[in-house]
Amino acid sequence: MLGVFSSAIVTPPEELVAAGCRTPSPKISSTALVNRFLESNTSAVSLQIGDHVHLAYTHQNESALQPSFRDVQHLSQNESERIGDHTRASRTGLHPSISFAVKDEIFCMFEGVLNNLGSLRQQYGLAKSANEVVLVIEAYKALRDRAPYPPSHVVGHLIGNFAFVLFDKSTSTLFVASDQFGKVPLYWGITADGYVAFADDANLLKGACGKSLASFPQGCFYSTALGEIRSFENPKNKITAIPAAEEEIWGAKFMVEGSTVLAAMK
Repeated sequence: MLGVFSSAIVTPPEELVAAGCRTPSPKISSTALVNRFLESNTSAVSLQIGDHVHLAYTHQNESALQPSFRDVQHLSQNESERIGDHTRASRTGLHPSISFAVKDEIFCMFEGVLNNLGSLRQQYGLAKSANEVVLVIEAYKALRDRAPYPPSHVVGHLIGNFAFVLFDKSTSTLFVASDQFGKVPLYWGITADGYVAFADDANLLKGACGKSLASFPQGCFYSTALGEIRSFENPKNKITAIPAAEEEIWGAKFMVEGSTVLAAMK
């Protein structure tokens, strides 16, 4: 999956900007990045939202043993509840299943599986047929509409292997998260024209973002409403970016404040 956002939506992280400046390397534009993704995935689905957001995903690299989610572009309440059964993560080394849904101008791409989906359906009053991507949209709406509602609660009660990219067009809010074990790959970087890109393919972003690239830290979420990245397990702990070694493909490593970070900085 690929999500590309202009600086009108997301302020490029200073740590990734600095990493790109320390070690200049080839980059390409956001448009070229999207085109490269579409060219390498002939069955990809692409969606442009206004002038500042582009989303794309494919089922091409999913396990052939798994049924793919039904592609959805616009859902009513009833249609959302009729989405097919969720699919368990792949054990073949290929990407887990990706699902996509749009509801009330909230666009979401979800990759992976939630082990506690059943109990979460009950918590949010969803039908048994509702899958992970619908659940995430409903959880986000609870955050948006029931303030004060800590953002960490949206992802803190999700148990499983997952990564998702959610964009709320009505408020121009981006919400991105990765599970606490980092079982589903997620990376972010900055393109030549200053767009912030999120993807599950490191090589795709490496060719587009150069050293302005990092692995999205596990157990963390990013919200433009907060303007920063945070740990959903320890939301009060600071996230520190450690400059990566020259031989690494990353420009920086984002780590949750603690003994591990202190050791890395010495």
